[in-house]
Amino acid sequence: MIYSVILACEIGFWVAIVLGLAARYLLRRPVLGAALLVMAPVLDLVLLVATALHLRSGAEPGAAHALAAIYLGFSIAYGHAMISWADVRFAHRFAGGPAPVKRYGVAQTRASWLDVGRTGLAALIAVAVMAGLAWFAGVSFDPFVSTVQLLGLILAIEVAVAVCDTVSPRKPPAVIAGTARRGRSEDRAATVD
Repeated sequence: MIYSVILACEIGFWVAIVLGLAARYLLRRPVLGAALLVMAPVLDLVLLVATALHLRSGAEPGAAHALAAIYLGFSIAYGHAMISWADVRFAHRFAGGPAPVKRYGVAQTRASWLDVGRTGLAALIAVAVMAGLAWFAGVSFDPFVSTVQLLGLILAIEVAVAVCDTVSPRKPPAVIAGTARRGRSEDRAATVD
């Protein structure tokens, strides 16, 4: 049952975003669009209540409850960024807004470290939700320990990506192409000599 609620909330999250953006840009109804976008966090509350009640009713804590906590953590931590990401693309496609900007160099490095912060926040929220669920239902936290370890691994991977972006930031295609052209020109000059 809880898997169905998680799936319904995830689908509802994206439906709320698409409908909110459609109302904002296609129907030119910004108030309706904002109201629909507010439905996304409401679905998080629905999932939290459903998960807590499911555990309280005597269900054994397990993967479904951990997944609900992870979903809530990432939805809260990344929700605004995901909506902004979709908003820029929707505005560009349907309302003549500017094209999404690809990040390179320092901007990409900064974005990677912001993602580390978001992922850390998501992990903290998920662990807090799991602890709260265990306390509310009067069950042991032990079934959630492996999920906490998984969240630690996800955060470590995020940090590794950010470190790589710091040490070797992505270069814009024009810089890469210019370097390649310059290298070929130097090779030809060396061949002629």
